[in-house]
Formats: sequence, C-alpha cells, structure tokens
Amino acid sequence: MQWNLQVWKMAEIEPPRDYEEFIRLVHDRYGGMSKAYQTISVYLTQNPNDVAVLSVNAIADRCGIHASSFVRFAQALGYEGFKDLQGLFQRRLSTAAPGFEARKKALEVELGTRTDRSEAGFLRDLVVRDIASLQDVLAQVSGEDLATAVDLLEKSETIYLIGQLRSAPVVELLRYVLTMLGKRCVLLDPSGGLATYMARTMKDTDLLLAVSFRFYATEVVNVVEDAAARGIPIVAISDSTLSPLAKSATVLFPVPEHEYTFSRSLAAPMCLAQALTVALASRLQGSKNEPRIPIVTGQ
Repeated sequence: MQWNLQVWKMAEIEPPRDYEEFIRLVHDRYGGMSKAYQTISVYLTQNPNDVAVLSVNAIADRCGIHASSFVRFAQALGYEGFKDLQGLFQRRLSTAAPGFEARKKALEVELGTRTDRSEAGFLRDLVVRDIASLQDVLAQVSGEDLATAVDLLEKSETIYLIGQLRSAPVVELLRYVLTMLGKRCVLLDPSGGLATYMARTMKDTDLLLAVSFRFYATEVVNVVEDAAARGIPIVAISDSTLSPLAKSATVLFPVPEHEYTFSRSLAAPMCLAQALTVALASRLQGSKNEPRIPIVTGQ
C-alpha cells in the first residue's frame, strides 16, 4: 500500500521537530511511499548539507523530480511548505560544526554551477566531491559501530564477502587485506552463478560483510536477507539508512554519496573498509607498533 498524501492530511500529522525525528519518520514510512517520495527521501537523507543550503528548485534539479513534489512531500509531513522542512536541515548544519555561515557560504560556492570543463576541471570537481564524502564519513560513522564491527570481524570463524557491480573493488580490497592478515575469508564471486549457493554454507559462527550501493544488485540483497533470516551476523556498507541492506544488518555503515554526473566515487567506502581492517590488524597483532600487513614480494 502506497503512502497516501490525503490520508496523512486527514490524520493531521504533527511535523517532525528536528532532523533526527524526521529521519525516524521517513524510515517508518519509507516502505509505503510512492516511488517519487522514496526518491525524495533518499536524496534528502543522503545529501543533508546540500538540502540545507540550496533552493528547492536546485534540489529538485539534482534529484530529477519537479520542485512541486518536494513541496507536497513537506506538506504531507505537516509543514506549510518545503522551506519549513528545510529549516531542520539548516539547524542540523548549524550545530554540526562551528562557523555555520562560513561553512554555508563555502558549500554554496562548491555546489554552484561549474563552468570549467577542462581535464584539470574534471579532476578538481572529483577531488572536491571526494573530500566532502570523506568528511561526511568522519562525521557520521560512530566509534561504537566501528568497535562492534571489528568485534564481529575478530570473532568470526570465516568472513564471507559480497559486493557486485561497482561495489566489487571494495570487497576485493577486503579479501586481499584479510587474507594477508591470516583471517579466513571467502569472496562470494558471482562468476559461474554460484554466489547464492556458496552463501548457504555460512554458519552462525561466521560473518557476512556486504557492500552495495544504488542500484542495489539483486543477488547481494537476496544473500543478505537470507543470511539475516538464518541468524548470521552482517556488517554492511551502503549508501543510505534507507538501503535494502539496512533492515538486515547487525551493523550498517551508511556512506552518503554526493551526486556525480558520470560515476560515483569509491573513495569514502574504500577508506571505511581500510579503517575496519587496520583496526582489526591492531587487535590481531596485539602490538603497540603501527599495525601492518606482510609485504608481498616477487619470486
């Protein structure tokens, strides 16, 4: 059953008072929303800084949905218009770090129209976006979640890894580092159509580490849901708390993605994956020195 604007209005819903309450409400209602409202929800939750500083027309252009839909979305939440909803995002940004006005101005400059289409201009654009993504990871990933994930990695007998399409490089890196650390791991490679069948060999003493971003690979989602149903712990890296991996994950690391016209970068999820393995190496090696992996030399 889809989320119905009229039903919400009749119910005289109380509008969320802060950003956290808004997020909870969106999570509760997401499954019943229309496709357009789901798209709006994903954009708003993944790009809160952009939402705080851009006009509704600019946000609508980036999202690919007409601005009037954003207004109706806000009204369905109990607000008079989108400006009222946007106030939650502006208050969030103002309390997230000091110097709100300076940060707001910097964001507006970076998010403005770029006219440099030279090779160096493309490089600068990608680097700026990657820096923003890495800053988001640093701000949003909690130390408690990191510690829990490393606990699961350390205690597991075997770590199963799954990630397809553009997520594949992340799990390939994880397989390399985990193997060099002496941790037993299995890559659920889609080659040969065996990934789903290999996943069925997982036990509750193992761990599934899944990586998936829009548009989520169907096999990855299915494997994660089946593993969760069998009580297997799951660490997931995805792009949103509205990801289909979210409801099954023991620990979810949402890595918001800034909009890219060509291809989305893997800088942030790669950094997060490395952070998990560095922390695991520190525990496994039990040394006061910097954790290291063995050096591979040619024969």
